[in-house]
Amino acid sequence: MDIPGAAGTRSREAIATPEEAVDRLAELFNAATGALRASVERFLDTGAPPTPEERLTFRYPELTLTYRPEGVPATSPRAFAKFAEAGIYTTTVTHPTAFRSYLLEQLRPLVGEFGATIEVGVGPQEIPYPYVFERGDELGRGSATAAELARFFPTPLLSSVGDEIADGVFEFVPGEPRPLALFDAVRVDYSLRRLVHYTGTDWRHVQPWILLTNYHRYVDQFVQWGVEQLRGEGAYERLELPGGVRLTRDMDDAEIEARIAAAPWHRFQMPAYHAVAPGGRGVTLVNIGVGPSNAKNITDHLAVLRPHAWLMVGHCGGLRQSQHIGHYVLAHGYLRQDRILDALVPTDVPIPALAEVQVALQEAAARITGDRGEALKRRLRTGTVVTYDDRNWELRWSQERRRINLSRAIAVDMESGTVAAQGFRLRVPYGTLLCVSDKPLHGEIKLPGAANAFYERAVSEHLRIGLAALDQLRSQREGLHSRKLRSFDEPPFR
Repeated sequence: MDIPGAAGTRSREAIATPEEAVDRLAELFNAATGALRASVERFLDTGAPPTPEERLTFRYPELTLTYRPEGVPATSPRAFAKFAEAGIYTTTVTHPTAFRSYLLEQLRPLVGEFGATIEVGVGPQEIPYPYVFERGDELGRGSATAAELARFFPTPLLSSVGDEIADGVFEFVPGEPRPLALFDAVRVDYSLRRLVHYTGTDWRHVQPWILLTNYHRYVDQFVQWGVEQLRGEGAYERLELPGGVRLTRDMDDAEIEARIAAAPWHRFQMPAYHAVAPGGRGVTLVNIGVGPSNAKNITDHLAVLRPHAWLMVGHCGGLRQSQHIGHYVLAHGYLRQDRILDALVPTDVPIPALAEVQVALQEAAARITGDRGEALKRRLRTGTVVTYDDRNWELRWSQERRRINLSRAIAVDMESGTVAAQGFRLRVPYGTLLCVSDKPLHGEIKLPGAANAFYERAVSEHLRIGLAALDQLRSQREGLHSRKLRSFDEPPFR
């Protein structure tokens, strides 16, 4: 079957099952990337450019579903993997082998419950040549410049990368296919490469359960916890650290300590650490640093991996007299003064708390601290968090006082509101549990001695609460992907 598209006409073949569809996508992807890589290497060695016929093969595979219900349309209480209406839905796909579990999770109910038919073919999007090289230093051979490569090979074009589907501003043309997924192949590849750059780790190591923090001391505790898991009987198989450092069960303590000490985390802006477990049960911790720009940047890229949840576990300033250093803040609302997302998610759009996440965080806090009832209430306060883009907001206290009072805010930070708004925008379940590290309105500021004592006492407990919350959320994964995060005209894929 031929259909019109950006590249003229392209052929699609009917596929019987989701498993066969993913296999065929992988065949087409491997053939396209292999041909592109070989052509670039030939050009670097001999100067021979690709022929026009060769260049036609440098394209992402395309997945198309057709939903034409007979009789009463199928329905599902599930928030994803369902059709809003009859029609043709399509998307280009990258790295189908790495995304196999995700693709099958979406395709099986769409075919089995809704009766959709599958077609696979070569899509209209060209694969940018840098995306088929793992490291990039392979391009240093020969004397060809980037400008010369761009004359003959597809290059990353910002004009072709965007979030129009996720942001709901794509233009639907009657008679043309609808988007099947939030992100197409070129948008995914764009982010995969940036994940490697910022985190210092292979994007394939990122686990579907993510903790985000704004202090490196959480990293130390995470690595210590990860080593404990390797020494135990649990499901965790290995730890992946920045710079390609790997810790495994068969290493002795001396080797593990040496590898941890040698990990070049300081080379990377937002280093990531991965406790890898089979079956999508692993956990990733990313030290995103300070500020809403970093928070938006990393979540823009993590979102293409379609994680099951990301939780912010970091420090905040407590705004209430009744709070003490080391108390916790469970955010149920955000006063967004970060400004970075105002054009994408205007501040008058509410960012709802997700019940499953809130319950998991509160129950995890009770389990790890041993506090219940009133004792827990004294240590864990639920309320609104103010997220600023200005670390020195206190210098504008006379202007900020009224807004903070009106919002009934109980804590202030620089990342949580951005992380939550990004989760809402990009359909990734989110939550925030912060630890009070200072009280700027009450004279309790961060001084080195007091801060170090606090860090030693509080960070380990806080991190373990976040990990325990993720443990609980794994048991309710399908319900976690709430309809609160979906609009009325969503793509079928989660």
